[in-house]
Amino acid sequence: MIDPFTAIAAATAAFNGIKKGIEVGKDLTSMGSQLQNWSKAISDLDFAHEKASKPPAYKMFTNTQSHALEAWTAKQKANELRNELKNHISFVYGPSAWKELVIIEGQMRKEQKEAVYRKQEAVDTAINWVLGIVVAAISLGLISVVIYFVGKSQGRW
Repeated sequence: MIDPFTAIAAATAAFNGIKKGIEVGKDLTSMGSQLQNWSKAISDLDFAHEKASKPPAYKMFTNTQSHALEAWTAKQKANELRNELKNHISFVYGPSAWKELVIIEGQMRKEQKEAVYRKQEAVDTAINWVLGIVVAAISLGLISVVIYFVGKSQGRW
């Protein structure tokens, strides 16, 4: 699973790079790698928050509340950075530049979902199925043993 602290650190680094680039007069198009890193980090935070809110079944015995709190805190920090970045870009380049950035961010989320998140969801689904089958097999085995011993004690076999 994606660590919220790593994602917020990446978002903060990308934010600082974009902000510094704007301050020195760079055009947004020349800051493609920082914009890409920003979009990826925000996408990772959203995914981490979603997974913390709805953890897979095999994580039901772990401390999901602390993970959810970490993800929520990181998401709030990212929202603060996002608002500051929006104000900064809108002030320097105009509101249309922010709209373009939001479109780019949406595309990055889509690409990230197709590339990384589907794999993570497939792994989670596979683990859930395997654990479900193992639990069902153990339960069936225990029920069979109980039935056998009850039948044996009653003299049925």
